[in-house]
Amino acid sequence: MVELSQNKSITFDELEDILYLLKMSSDFDLSDYSKSSLKRRIDRVMALEQMDLVDLKNAIVNIDGFTNYMMEEISVNVTEMFRDPSFFRALQENVIPYLGTFPQLRLWSAGCATGEELYSLAILLKNENLLDRSFLYGTDISQKALDVAKKGVYSIDKIKHYTKNFNTVYPMHSFANHYTAMYDAAIINNEYRSNTLFSLHNLVSDNVFNEFQLISCRNVLIYFNKSLQDRVLNLFYESLNLFGFLCLGTKESLYGHVVKDNFKVVDKKYNIFQKIR
Repeated sequence: MVELSQNKSITFDELEDILYLLKMSSDFDLSDYSKSSLKRRIDRVMALEQMDLVDLKNAIVNIDGFTNYMMEEISVNVTEMFRDPSFFRALQENVIPYLGTFPQLRLWSAGCATGEELYSLAILLKNENLLDRSFLYGTDISQKALDVAKKGVYSIDKIKHYTKNFNTVYPMHSFANHYTAMYDAAIINNEYRSNTLFSLHNLVSDNVFNEFQLISCRNVLIYFNKSLQDRVLNLFYESLNLFGFLCLGTKESLYGHVVKDNFKVVDKKYNIFQKIR
C-alpha cells in the first residue's frame, strides 16, 4: 500500500482546480462525482507518480496521454465473478422466470470494469437455458479494463475465489465447465465471449444505445452526487424495455429519485426493480 506524505494530499479547493483543468483540457467532466472519493484517488495518483500539485497540473495540461492515464487510475475497477452470491440467487428466483417469457434478451452491465459481472450473468443465463437467445453488452469508461474483459482471461487465484462464489449459487454444478485452465490463468469459454460486446460508454455524458430487458449497474452510483445519479437513473429508465429489470448495488436505491414511481420493487434487500410504466 502506498504511503501518502502530508504534502501530497490535496485540499478540496485544490481538487476543484484539478477538475476544472481536466474539463478544459479533455472530455472528462468529473464535477458531479463524489468529491471525497475523487480526492482519495487523485491523492493516490500523486503518490504513485511522486508528484506535488504543481507537477500534477503541469502533467494534465502538457503531457500527452496523461489525462487518459489518470482516468484509468482513478476509475473504480473492483469486481469479481458472482460477487454477492445471494444477489444472483435473487435473480434466479425473482427475475429469471420473467426473463424467460421474452423471445430475445439483451442485458447491459454498465460500469462492467474487467468483465466479471457480465460473464457471471452469461453463465447464469446458460444454466437457466436462456443464453442461446441472449446478447450481453458490457460498458465502461476505462479502455484498459475493457481490454481485459474482452480477453476473458483471469488468474487461477481469482478463479479459485470465483469458484466459491459460484458454488454458493449452484452447489450441484461445476464452475470448471465454464472456463479452460491455462497454466496460471483461465479463459472464459468462447460461447460466453461470442455472445458479448464490450465497448466504451460514459454514463455521465453518453446516451441510450439500445433497449434492454435487464440492466445491472452495481456499486457505481455511490461515486456520483445526486444530480448525476438522477441523470444516470433516467438513462437506465429510457434504456429499459417495459417490464425490464434494473439491478443496483446494496447501498444504492431509487428512493429519493424522480424515476422511482416508474418502477416496482422486486427485491428490497438487493435493490432489484422492474419497470412498470
